[in-house]
Amino acid sequence: LKIAAAAMAARCRLATGFHRVHGANVQLDASRMRATRVESFANGLCFSQEPLAPGQIFLVEIEEKEKGWCGHLRVGLTAHDPQSLEVVPEYSLPDLVNLGDTWVFAITRSHNRVQLDGEEAPARARCPPWEPFLLIEQVRIPRDALVGRSRPGRYSHILDELYRTNVLPATARRSRIGVLYAPQPDGTADMHIIINGEDMGPSARRLPTTRPLYAVVDVFASTKSVRIIPVEYGLPSLQTLCRLVIQKHIIHRLAIDGLDLPPPLKSYCKHE
Repeated sequence: LKIAAAAMAARCRLATGFHRVHGANVQLDASRMRATRVESFANGLCFSQEPLAPGQIFLVEIEEKEKGWCGHLRVGLTAHDPQSLEVVPEYSLPDLVNLGDTWVFAITRSHNRVQLDGEEAPARARCPPWEPFLLIEQVRIPRDALVGRSRPGRYSHILDELYRTNVLPATARRSRIGVLYAPQPDGTADMHIIINGEDMGPSARRLPTTRPLYAVVDVFASTKSVRIIPVEYGLPSLQTLCRLVIQKHIIHRLAIDGLDLPPPLKSYCKHE
């Protein structure tokens, strides 16, 4: 397992952007790190530029919302190379899923995990926000980048308790949603969805690992725009560790203004 974990970590790399193939209503920025649905509520399908490595998270942040639509962001994995699609489906659910070898879920305020037949659903342990890593199977992911944060403002401290307990609504602006797959001993993989630093547990099981798996992000309905958040695997930086310690010992983020710290460090501690 240690060898497998080391190999997994070695293959995990920074996300390189969205694929050039995407839905008809999607507009990518020059870096292909930001995807915006420019009209309607559908045809917002996006893919990772490259297949994911085992344990590599594809993480996006909700940047813009659009009122008037019912439904939210959808994420998952597909074994279809986007380049091979004759037409990009209008919807991930059900159109892309109906092509087979695709696993996509709508992001809601709660998320169901799946169990094997006869398996009891274990209680999901919450990881305290000051823990530097999120552990999934043999994968260790630096947790700091996974958690969405509001920009500091007059009333932003009201949200601090939500951030501490990881119950920021999954569909909120600046919420961060990620997807990855974790290999299993039988040669298949489990898909995990991560919402603001919390592992939702296996969302799909027995995914094939013999074919490349691409991330799927459907910028659907009330979700207007998302951007990719690069996640570096490895030890957290000293700067990150300092921020976690400071955040652990204050009442709320606005209290950071009263600390005897350099202004750049104060800003970094309050938000990214």
